[in-house]
Amino acid sequence: MSTPKLPDDVTETVRRALAEDVGADDLTAALIPADARADAQVITREDAILCGTAWFDEVFRQVDDRIRVVWLIKDGDAMRAGQTLCKANGPARGLLTGERTALNFLQLLSGTATRTRQYVEAVRGTKTIVLDTRKTVPGLRRAQKYAVACGGGQNHRMGLYDAILIKENHIAAAGSITAALEAARNSAPRAITIEIEVENIGQLREALAAGAERLLLDNFSVEKLKAAVDETRGRAKLEASGGIDLSNIRAFAETGVDYISIGDITKTVKAADLSMRFAHAS
Repeated sequence: MSTPKLPDDVTETVRRALAEDVGADDLTAALIPADARADAQVITREDAILCGTAWFDEVFRQVDDRIRVVWLIKDGDAMRAGQTLCKANGPARGLLTGERTALNFLQLLSGTATRTRQYVEAVRGTKTIVLDTRKTVPGLRRAQKYAVACGGGQNHRMGLYDAILIKENHIAAAGSITAALEAARNSAPRAITIEIEVENIGQLREALAAGAERLLLDNFSVEKLKAAVDETRGRAKLEASGGIDLSNIRAFAETGVDYISIGDITKTVKAADLSMRFAHAS
């Protein structure tokens, strides 16, 4: 799998994180002689998928650009418990100051990529594509969506500005599914995806009759999802969401639905268990 394109806000995201953690100065690192140098390595204590190397590197670039980091694997690669992921060398103060922030990015994003890979593997062999959602850590959406791609999933819309997703409250405000779709087609820029949420077969039929090309099937059971796939007969792309997790995603995928969106992969992530160990200082 090729590594996805990095988001364009890595530098700014790291700057904010360092401002939060370091502030005016690292009072503890200042206890170390200014000319001391150290070697360090990052290891994983568990099997996982690596993600976040660019954020890790950027932390140390901003803290002290004399620090050098050499990666032994790349984003998207599987890592095994006890494996060394990278080696770093440079001023000891800088390595100590950047350690926590760098690991925070690496652990969170590796956790996101790992969780995504579990879902992707669960639907392997079906036509279904695993999507993320907007249920992300505030300020880290681009980073987490990059991690989803590293885990083998695909990104849904980045935000409210790059696609239209008409949900139940939009429909209520517009008056009907048909009216909401008409308003969307009249206002949407060219090439913008328009998707509408439906909650039952009756609403699905109305949406199809109104020319919907993509439908979000909210909280459909497996049986109702099968009926929706049969009813649609390929006339629109179907996305399932709600009540789906690792224990049942395979059954939902086997209905023939095109997409399944999972908030769990970015909302309830368990950080990967990684550690930075200093070899020696001089």
